[in-house]
Amino acid sequence: MKLLFVHQNFPGQFKSLAPAFAAMSDVTVAALSMQAGKSFPGLQAFSHVATQGTTPNISPLLLDTEAKLIRASSAVKTALAMRDQGFTPDVIVAHPGWGETLFLGEVWPAARQLHFLEFFYHSQGVDTDFDPEFASTDFDNRLRVASKQPAPLWALHQMDWGLSPTRWQKETYPRWEWDRVSVIHDGVDTQAIAPRGGLSMTLKEAGVTLRSGDPIVTFVNRNLEPYRGYHIFMRALPEILAQHPTAQIMIVGGEGVSYGAPPPKGGPSWKQRFFDEVSDRIDKRRVHFLGNIPYPSFIGLLQLSAAHVYLTYPFVLSWSLLEAMACECLIIGSRTAPVMEVIDDGKEGVLVDFFDPAALAAAVLDGLKRPEAYRGMRQAARRRVIENYDLASVCLPAKWRWCARLRRARAGRRCRIPVTPRL
Repeated sequence: MKLLFVHQNFPGQFKSLAPAFAAMSDVTVAALSMQAGKSFPGLQAFSHVATQGTTPNISPLLLDTEAKLIRASSAVKTALAMRDQGFTPDVIVAHPGWGETLFLGEVWPAARQLHFLEFFYHSQGVDTDFDPEFASTDFDNRLRVASKQPAPLWALHQMDWGLSPTRWQKETYPRWEWDRVSVIHDGVDTQAIAPRGGLSMTLKEAGVTLRSGDPIVTFVNRNLEPYRGYHIFMRALPEILAQHPTAQIMIVGGEGVSYGAPPPKGGPSWKQRFFDEVSDRIDKRRVHFLGNIPYPSFIGLLQLSAAHVYLTYPFVLSWSLLEAMACECLIIGSRTAPVMEVIDDGKEGVLVDFFDPAALAAAVLDGLKRPEAYRGMRQAARRRVIENYDLASVCLPAKWRWCARLRRARAGRRCRIPVTPRL
């Protein structure tokens, strides 16, 4: 079988899937990305580079679609060159979010397309109007968000089947597509990501050494921003630090913006803004901003954690939550739909109202005070990950079955009408 992975920033969500398939003796794997000059062990790497930007002063409502069409045009040129060199995939496994897939069916009409469906944008009722502190009441902003829908709808027309990491993410897509989407997570390597005692970590600048069993509270984001509840977490810190005089707060994340609007121009970053809000009410010596740390250090930090806080808007679920569960962290999470899908309150973790810093502080403090009372909950969290999200036993086999199924359904020339294929 020949597989082509398409992802602007490959490997992205395919970091485990692509190498696993490339290691199979009867499978040829290639990748198409925007990473010029980058190689990947065991597979052929192809890249495309957009040679133009979006039109100056174009309507904001056209900006997203034009940007995706520019990437699609760039990707299709490389795809034609790949075809001319003799590469014709049986199955294209793609993240369509940046537009690269829109014309690939014109190059390889017989190739089946398996799409990674991460999130479908909505102007109301999901993430953009969830938090009243930051929700825009500007009607033009609603139109701007709605204008992100045409290209994903086009991509769905190219797709033979879709995979979403969680049921909630699947259900952000149009209801009429749900029957063509399977829920299979990216997967967690629960052999490597597991609880481990007897660890320590030294923060040289702070002169602090942390050890297993210490009252360590962890909070992890790619970037520290409202979408992941950083503002709520910071507002809970005065109570946590006042009531627990030895608690240490470990915060991982950068100062940029991954999701949502940037902070007001000319002002501080989100990170600094919400730190400043509480800085005169906390013991700053016990609050440690680690920035972005290497992955092994991140896992080691989770293995040290006495209470791990994970908050999110109704949005894409972070890998870090499942990794924390696999490490048997005590999860204090937000009672929002993505989290509620993987954690039953009181069984695998403790869920609190996203907007309630006092409830968050109380849950963290109880977890620090009575760690043994939560041992069964921590173990249940790991069991849930093993049973439903384990990479080797659950997720990889399921995805391979879909690739094989699509290959068997491969036709000489696809009829591109919106009919659910019989596989």
